[in-house]
Amino acid sequence: MNFSDAAVAAVFADYQRRMNDEHIKLQALGNSGMHARRDEFLLPVGPEAGEFLHGLVIAKRPRRILELGTSYGYSTLFLADAARQTGASLVTMDLADYKQKYARDMIVKAGLASVVDFRLGDALALIAADNGTFDLVLLDIWKEMYVPCLHAVYPKLADEGIIVADNMIEPSTVREDVRRYRAAVHQLPDMQTALLPIGSGMELSVKWHSGNPRL
Repeated sequence: MNFSDAAVAAVFADYQRRMNDEHIKLQALGNSGMHARRDEFLLPVGPEAGEFLHGLVIAKRPRRILELGTSYGYSTLFLADAARQTGASLVTMDLADYKQKYARDMIVKAGLASVVDFRLGDALALIAADNGTFDLVLLDIWKEMYVPCLHAVYPKLADEGIIVADNMIEPSTVREDVRRYRAAVHQLPDMQTALLPIGSGMELSVKWHSGNPRL
């Protein structure tokens, strides 16, 4: 992964070490134990998906990026590094203060704090309170919130704006939420969408008026 400088690469290495350590713990816990303690773990998009997001920002060159689900800041690092390279700004939202504090500390350590706006609270309320538009959205929160967040962010999505939803293939426990989300996207007449086998599966949906013959 070609990050912009050594400080960002060093923070990524810290995340990878934590992820490797947690992999051992998760194997010992099993599925039921992991579910009960899931807030303790990174549960990140992973390096393949992170690199895809980084490249997407570089290629798309969005002005404003929204991340729904800061968590411990793994994907935030990829988005923020690409945002700094392209002159974009990143708004990241989460409900858990302790997770976002960890993420903020890591972003500061990486030297990327100037491009990241951390917002703490209910995602739907935070989206409603924002008066701007977004060119790229990463949706990676609890899966039962995917459809409400889609409907909340859709009016604020710029034309040719992109929504990337993570965990569309794995884990299998969220498949009903995934089906509801994909059905909701398909019901929007100006959204072009595709499922990508990257990481745990990513749905990439583009708001594009000109590409839909129904309009």
